[in-house]
Amino acid sequence: MTLRAHDMPGVDSIILPPVRDLGEGFQVRRALPSAHRRMVGPFIFFDQMGPAVFGSGDGLDVRPHPHIGLATVTYLLEGEILHRDSVGSVQAIRPGEVNWMTAGSGIVHSERTSPEVRAAGGALYGLQTWVALPKAQEEIAPGFSHHKAHEIPKTEGEGTSLTLIVGTSDGLRSPVPSFSDIVYADIILADGARYRLTAEHEERAVYVVSGAVTVEGQAGGFAAGELVVFKPGAEMVLKASGPTRLMLVGGEPFPEPRQIFWNFVSSSGERIEQAKEDWREGRFAKVPGETEFIPLPAELKPAPVRYP
Repeated sequence: MTLRAHDMPGVDSIILPPVRDLGEGFQVRRALPSAHRRMVGPFIFFDQMGPAVFGSGDGLDVRPHPHIGLATVTYLLEGEILHRDSVGSVQAIRPGEVNWMTAGSGIVHSERTSPEVRAAGGALYGLQTWVALPKAQEEIAPGFSHHKAHEIPKTEGEGTSLTLIVGTSDGLRSPVPSFSDIVYADIILADGARYRLTAEHEERAVYVVSGAVTVEGQAGGFAAGELVVFKPGAEMVLKASGPTRLMLVGGEPFPEPRQIFWNFVSSSGERIEQAKEDWREGRFAKVPGETEFIPLPAELKPAPVRYP
């Protein structure tokens, strides 16, 4: 739902994502796509996963499922996920690290808790986003890129820490591969600290992971769990009310609209229909070591968008 945006100069919309329980107390908050905003720059999907605590023997089990036309970006705040995909990648991701998986013409992957972590139990908390690919790169070969926390650039000062996950911002450039103008940053603010939001990128939004922020010179502010989309060109100073964590997302929008069905994103409806048929008929590449898979969901209108 959208709230209060008409009262705040420079704010396009404020989205309060619905909470979905996927079982075992594992909750997901989906900010994009929403009925009010499908994309921010190239970002077409934004999920907060958890926080959740798994007991010994429990964990995450996202069975193999396909993607086309996008890149997934997994960024954890707590815990660990074991990624496997059809190009042969096997990679554990931990807090501060970045998994960038380019689906392009088609990839299949699973996301699970490793046997070692499952045996001990523990927390899982993080963000998963999907970045739509430019039309010219929608059908590129699939690939996978993993980056350790020390490789991701960071800037700190006056109670503010910014980690640049993908793209460019605040004089930094991330080594994570990307295909269009993009920004994705993790911003941690001490109580009373400020972050200046500039117009470096055309479309921008902040998701309040924890804490709250106000806008200097304006009444009101934004609370945890809200995605705040700003108007192009708007600049403002965000001030933390208590210890606060924000995720900044954005970039240049594409000239062509994107369609989305389940895990498929494309500028072409016909391409999505082909991907659906390919998954039904088992024509996607397999994930080595995996025997399970997630079936294609029922075709409802509007088309379902689900965390796999």
